[in-house]
Amino acid sequence: MKSMTGYGRATAALGAATVTVQVSSVNRKSLDLTIRLPAGWEALEAAVGDLVRKVAARGRVSVAIELSGLARSAELAWDEAAVNAALDRLAELAERRGVTFKPTPELIWSVVNSQRQPAAMPDPEEAAPAVLAVVGEALRGFAAMRAREGEALLIDFLPRLQLLKRQIDLIATRASTVPAAYREQLLARLRQAGLDLDVSDERVLREVALFADRSDITEELTRLRSHLEQFGALLRTDQEIGRKAEFILQEVGREVNTIGSKANDLAIAKAVIELKNELERIREQMANVE
Repeated sequence: MKSMTGYGRATAALGAATVTVQVSSVNRKSLDLTIRLPAGWEALEAAVGDLVRKVAARGRVSVAIELSGLARSAELAWDEAAVNAALDRLAELAERRGVTFKPTPELIWSVVNSQRQPAAMPDPEEAAPAVLAVVGEALRGFAAMRAREGEALLIDFLPRLQLLKRQIDLIATRASTVPAAYREQLLARLRQAGLDLDVSDERVLREVALFADRSDITEELTRLRSHLEQFGALLRTDQEIGRKAEFILQEVGREVNTIGSKANDLAIAKAVIELKNELERIREQMANVE
């Protein structure tokens, strides 16, 4: 089981420059992938996306690739006419402001130096093997963190699953006594009303039978136990389980609601409330599972 929360970072030298890759993710129902690349490296996006999809099936995943340390060109490439035009514009601005304009050597050098061209970006095809290797290293750290987070979630899920099973056992034990308790309550009410009917009276038996049929939750308990067994087995797999687990939990909630509406008993009603509370906690945590 893996969490949808993760982070990974890796760096490597690329000639005189440095490539830095950061991968992070938060929960999302499907895979929402964002890749940021240096200008001119857009051709690498598809290959980076393929690597991400090998380790992440769900979540909002952000991959940021940065290139730093590119030296500026040692040669000056400047246009004298452009420099003169820039100085003329500065002179016009100073005149409008009523300021005396006297270009200093420092100002002229600053204008000339602004023409210095940055070093050319490494060719994306040539840089691809090194860049993808750094992406792979960052993704390994990212996947390892998601696995650790998933293990922590599993540790949280297992006792909650056992609590659900204990509540179901309590409900099953109580459910077997409900018809008999109803019969006793029915006879007590009849006696209070002055109708002293025998327990074997056909009308009493029919009423108790109808109540037992309406309140029977045997099938719901059977399905509920089956769903929880499936859920427990699913938690121990390394594949994407989030969508399937959410569906199973939805079915568990459906059965719990049915039990609450059918079982006309206070003790069962209290157990159903406990089940719903714990189920909601599990659902909240499951929203972070891939």
